[in-house]
Amino acid sequence: MDRDIRTVDDVLTLLDNLFAREADRWTADGAPWWDSFYADRTKPVPFFVAKPDESLASYVDRGLINPGRALDLGCGPGRNALHLASLGFEVDAVDLSQAAIAWAEDRAREAGADVRFHCGDAFALAGAELTGPYDLIYDSGCFHHLPPHRRISYLGLLDDVLAPGGHFALSCFAAGERGMGSELPDASFYEQAGEGLHGGLAYTPESLRRIFADLTEIELRRMHDEPSESPYFGEPFLWTALFRSARAGAGADQSRVTDPASRDETKAPQGR
Repeated sequence: MDRDIRTVDDVLTLLDNLFAREADRWTADGAPWWDSFYADRTKPVPFFVAKPDESLASYVDRGLINPGRALDLGCGPGRNALHLASLGFEVDAVDLSQAAIAWAEDRAREAGADVRFHCGDAFALAGAELTGPYDLIYDSGCFHHLPPHRRISYLGLLDDVLAPGGHFALSCFAAGERGMGSELPDASFYEQAGEGLHGGLAYTPESLRRIFADLTEIELRRMHDEPSESPYFGEPFLWTALFRSARAGAGADQSRVTDPASRDETKAPQGR
């Protein structure tokens, strides 16, 4: 008879184990799935393009974020990490997949970019290889692959390594858009845990604001739909959001964005 639940980490691990191994895409055990996903670099996957997110470029263009130390969570082939490095950021980038990291390193060599790539579980590496504090933590497509209980770990990572006054930005599946991401309630994933996360979780603006309520919202909108000839990546089935740490620090007095169009999540996506 086992009675070994003593800490929050024990509870999180127990909940992890409710999901079938093949459904795991968020721990180090999920690396083989992602390695297979990234093995063919010619696949027509939208985010395989060597372009940064239009939202990330926009934050820099408008002066909402400035060069400093940056952490790219779930960096994949490194497209956003390389863009940040080109702008003068000191970049750490992490991904579970060695295949993705190898591709990102190839791109970095070709571009002459200086990025520190790390292969592994960001939760395990935070405070060790990923020491922070980071002026920017950027996540394009990692958050929506976490099961609901791992939001606790995610918020803990932000609390541990995001600098006071630093910025956190993410892009994630938007509810109601082209069937990208599951809209099942959180409890359903534990009632039918063996089925996994149905490709990822979709979020509403209200749910993102509730989850990241300890941060100050700067902007939350749909990602713009970028044409193929654009130098930026953009897909309207994603939300893109920028938050700032509410803790005092450099840049903590930055004004909230007041342009109504920039915060209207019901506005039709437009080209950059």
